[in-house]
Amino acid sequence: MRTVPARQDRRWTCPPAVARGLPPVFWWIWAGLLVNWLGAFAGPMLAFSLTADRGYSASATGFVISLLGVGALAGNALGGLLADRAGRRRTLIAGHCCSAASMALLGLAQERWTVAAAAFAVGLGSGAARPAAGAALADVLPVRDRQRAFALNYWAVNAGTAIASVLAGLMVVYGYTLLFLADAAATLLCALLVWAKVPETRPGPPGRGTVRQQDTVPVRKDRLFVLFVLLTAVFAVVFEQRSGALAMVMAQQGHSPALFSMVNALNALLVVVLQIPLTRLVEGRARDRVLLVAGLLAGAGFGLTAFAHSPAAYAGLVVVWTLGEMLQAPAGSAVTAERAPEHRRGRYLGAYGAAWSAAAFLGPAGGGWCLDQWGAPVLWALCAVLGAAAGCGWLLIVASKDFRTAPAVRGGSGPPHPENHQENHQENHQENRHEHHREKGKIP
Repeated sequence: MRTVPARQDRRWTCPPAVARGLPPVFWWIWAGLLVNWLGAFAGPMLAFSLTADRGYSASATGFVISLLGVGALAGNALGGLLADRAGRRRTLIAGHCCSAASMALLGLAQERWTVAAAAFAVGLGSGAARPAAGAALADVLPVRDRQRAFALNYWAVNAGTAIASVLAGLMVVYGYTLLFLADAAATLLCALLVWAKVPETRPGPPGRGTVRQQDTVPVRKDRLFVLFVLLTAVFAVVFEQRSGALAMVMAQQGHSPALFSMVNALNALLVVVLQIPLTRLVEGRARDRVLLVAGLLAGAGFGLTAFAHSPAAYAGLVVVWTLGEMLQAPAGSAVTAERAPEHRRGRYLGAYGAAWSAAAFLGPAGGGWCLDQWGAPVLWALCAVLGAAAGCGWLLIVASKDFRTAPAVRGGSGPPHPENHQENHQENHQENRHEHHREKGKIP
């Protein structure tokens, strides 16, 4: 039987305090995630590989890159289902192995249909691994630890991506094929870490009479959660303008590609430096309000881009929407894990991840179309409205009594423990008081 980790020290000490008290399973999953993204060499250079090395046209290159997003969209749905039925560990290993093999094929293939199939399979495998990893973390962590755990994961992704981008630029002088093979090797190493160190965490089949009828309803019929996912997609579409529309607008203003690269680098640097302190700052605060602030910051950051012309203005706005990103990413994942009944966590997290995959596919295309039809001022105004709408919608949904009590909080509070059933119906301060009494010996 898994045990509940001891209550965390709530004092502000130093950034490593956010990592205290998390179980070994989390750290092995986190280490695998960091290794995977430290080895993500091929992503930043995929477009260069297809155009400069293989002679693809711009449209053909865009098609191949879009297949990564389509594959990830399908992978989130498939991975969530498999995580609940076959197990988190098996799904993680299968997803990483699929990504590794497909990445190697993507680097070696010459036939266009093979390249397209490999790109789709890379997205499929990576997408399938995400809900399985999230479900495994939710299985072993109590409610109060999930948001900071997801924040640490998000930090690992951004730190790994930033370092991998630099290393890819250094390694490309030895050929593009090396990037793809090294990327595949890092993903395979991640699979080996899971195989060697991560046990299966999926809860066993529920006993007779222990599952309520609403806990067996398909995800698509959980209307409040579906609305939560749709609002996440709206937020993600706004956020995806950082890669497509922002580059186009900066180019129209005469800014160099180097300045746009610095904007993206500043975004990654801010996440690496501020994610952990910010997580400590908002720890224990209501997640509906955290999500509200995230939506408002993202909307304001992109909306005010309509008035940006200088490098200093762009740098300031990057800070604003990056703060929104850092607040939303861990809080959104934590809310999803808590909403899901424990035997459906994979499917819920898969649906949540699919919102981001869909936005990665639709956001740049929608932003470009809006620029062509209506111009930059309208696009940035829409971003402001949509970001604020997502934040306000999250506040109304997550704060509602129905969302907080059914079905998730009954079965989503973490490792099964006899005393924990009542905790699942209490507010965070009641849970902390209950845990305090446990430590003092008042509860056996």
